[in-house]
Amino acid sequence: MTTFIPSLTLPAAVFANPAAAILLPVALGTAVGFSVRPKETQKTYLALKQPPFRPPPQVFGPAWTLLYGLMGYSAYRAYSTGIHPLASTEKHLLTKHGATLYTIQLGLNLIWMPLFFWAKRPIEATVDIVALTGVVGYLTYTWGQVDALAGWALAPYLGWLGFATYLTIGVGYLNDWNIADKEVKATKDT
Repeated sequence: MTTFIPSLTLPAAVFANPAAAILLPVALGTAVGFSVRPKETQKTYLALKQPPFRPPPQVFGPAWTLLYGLMGYSAYRAYSTGIHPLASTEKHLLTKHGATLYTIQLGLNLIWMPLFFWAKRPIEATVDIVALTGVVGYLTYTWGQVDALAGWALAPYLGWLGFATYLTIGVGYLNDWNIADKEVKATKDT
């Protein structure tokens, strides 16, 4: 079992406010997505050898926006249920443990795209996404004990991470774990 680590956990006010809980991951995910230049990222993505069932690049933005929203809703729901004055001591502890896990998974999530597309490091990106999937699996279990809906709200995210792990490993393997030579240079129209 993990523990509550205040220095590694987002402030309680983020979890307690539904707008902050939902908008924070959406805003951070959007900021990271735009910081790695989406048009160049899409071109690089299309230049890579891909495993079967890869989605078109246009799917990722809407999918991640929805998943970040569900992630934030889950955080709000688990926190408001678990910190409620009538909640048991066990739920209170699980909620705080989950808040630390949530913060860790958000950090792992946000560094994947720069690792893969900016640093061109598919091995490190694979390690990151495998760790992320494990943390989210444990978070889903933990917050599912606090509030079933909070756990189920993370299920699509966990499923997508499984698929994203397959894509990351597939791209790494098919490109001999070297995607630096697949870099697409910026043009005047991008």
